[in-house]
Amino acid sequence: MRPRVVVTGMGLVSPLGKDVEQVWGNVCRGESGIRRTTDPELSIFRSKIFGVCPDFTTDPYIPAHEAKKIDRFVQYALVAAIDAVGQSGLDFEKENRERCCAIIGCGVGGLQEIEYQCVKLETKGPNKTSPYTIPKIMPNAAAGNVSIHFGLLGPSYAVSTACASSTNAMHDAIRAIRCGDADVVITGGTEAAVTRLGICGFCAMRALSERNEEPEKASRPYDKGRDGFVLSEGAGILVFEEYEHARKRGAVVLGEVLGTGLSSDAFHIAQPEPEGIGASRAIQKTLEDAGIDAGKVDYINLHGTGTSLGDIAEVKAVKRAFGESLRGIALSSTKSQIGHLLGGSGGVELIVTLLALRDGIVPPTSNLEDPDPECDLDFTPLTARERKLTVALSNSFGFGGHNACVLVSR
Repeated sequence: MRPRVVVTGMGLVSPLGKDVEQVWGNVCRGESGIRRTTDPELSIFRSKIFGVCPDFTTDPYIPAHEAKKIDRFVQYALVAAIDAVGQSGLDFEKENRERCCAIIGCGVGGLQEIEYQCVKLETKGPNKTSPYTIPKIMPNAAAGNVSIHFGLLGPSYAVSTACASSTNAMHDAIRAIRCGDADVVITGGTEAAVTRLGICGFCAMRALSERNEEPEKASRPYDKGRDGFVLSEGAGILVFEEYEHARKRGAVVLGEVLGTGLSSDAFHIAQPEPEGIGASRAIQKTLEDAGIDAGKVDYINLHGTGTSLGDIAEVKAVKRAFGESLRGIALSSTKSQIGHLLGGSGGVELIVTLLALRDGIVPPTSNLEDPDPECDLDFTPLTARERKLTVALSNSFGFGGHNACVLVSR
């Protein structure tokens, strides 16, 4: 019998706050973390609406002299990881640290630092660039700094598969525990791409919403009026633990990870396969891995970004994977409130999914006022609903055709 994987800690940094319960309350109330920027350097772009982390500070988590040495995406991950480990009750001094790991997803790494150092290079010359440049920009800096902070000696690394990065990382964490390579894995994802380069790149692709006068209504998954996703940032970090290990130390179990599945579209570097075939395959693999019939799933936290192609492809994918069973499943996209954290989205959304299971509340899909006829499912529009939930799926699909899903239960 393979080892069971459970969740014993969760930490969040998001546009709706950094306290897990506060964020969950805001989600249930349908509140939005999307705001119009007041930063003059970011106001020059067509899209002026983002999900940034209000009043974020590294104090008292990270000493000021250390915080200066790490990019914002690493700061987010480290703060969320400290909260997650705190909730778990783990004391790594009492653990076999060779069996403790950090596997953390990140889509793009330290864009802010790349911009800053490029400007210094051009204006002040090579002798004025920082010796911390490379350690700050590399996508594995989050996993590396988390493992250093806690003294974790097991395998620690980054996974970078665009918007599927968090869920890919969690897939690897599950496998590490099941294969007997780890007792504890700090996992999830982080991103800090609300920068000039990040915004400029996505604007050039015409991927971002330009509903600048109504920022709270800009993220509109499955709505006929959607015009792109809203770029956000933050981190969602979880502690995955082997069940017997958690039980022996008296940990509080927040949920069980039942299964996970991956696939590739092999179609286009920035567009989903239009029939949702690859995404459907990842869902089916997840159900098979869990040994769960499709009819046992109660809720799906959809990838649902609010892009014209992506939303339709995901609808086709869940229809293909669940068939008639879909009639009994609650659906929603919490990106409608939080925005799209790219590589950090899967970690944040799995935390929301676990809280939905805990409290029996289906989060709403905000701003779904005029459904696209091609998105003809009940996505829990506008208002949260109470419902008994036991098993839930979280979907993550990324540029490059990367599809990743994870199934959890109460």
